[in-house]
Amino acid sequence: MPSYQLNINGQIKSVNADADTPILWVLRDELNLVGTKYGCGIAQCGTCTIHLDGNAIRSCSLPISSVESGQKIVTIEGLSENASHPLQEAWVEHDVPQCGYCQSGQIMSAAALLKENKRPSDEDIDEAMHGNICRCGTYLRIKKAIKTAAKNM
Repeated sequence: MPSYQLNINGQIKSVNADADTPILWVLRDELNLVGTKYGCGIAQCGTCTIHLDGNAIRSCSLPISSVESGQKIVTIEGLSENASHPLQEAWVEHDVPQCGYCQSGQIMSAAALLKENKRPSDEDIDEAMHGNICRCGTYLRIKKAIKTAAKNM
C-alpha cells in the first residue's frame, strides 16, 4: 500500500492507503477527523466538502492519489479553534442546524465563498451553495448566517 504525506489542518500526516481511496475515508477512518460526513458518495450533496488549497471540493470522490505534495487540506476541524470562525458563530446565532448532518459541508462551502468574496450578493450565495443539500430545508437561515458572517469578518 502506498504511503502519502498530507498537509491537513496545518499538520503533516503520513497515511498508507490504496491510491483510489477517497480523501473522505482517509480523513474519517485513518485520521479520525470525523467532522467531514459521508452523504451520497457521488459528489452531489456537498456533505463531504473540505478545502483543497482554499477551494471547496467534494472529498467523497477525490482519490488520495490526486492530492499533490504540498497541497493544503482543511477540514471543519481545521477551520477554527473552539468553533470561533465567524461562520460557525453565525450558524449558532441564526439557529441554522436542525439535524446538523450537512452542516460541516455547508460551512466549508460558505467559508470558501467568503474567502473569495467578502460581500456576496444573494445570487453569489446561491451559486456558491448550489449542490449543498440540506434535507431539513434550512436554506434561508444558511443565507442569513452567511450574510452575518460576511459582516463580522
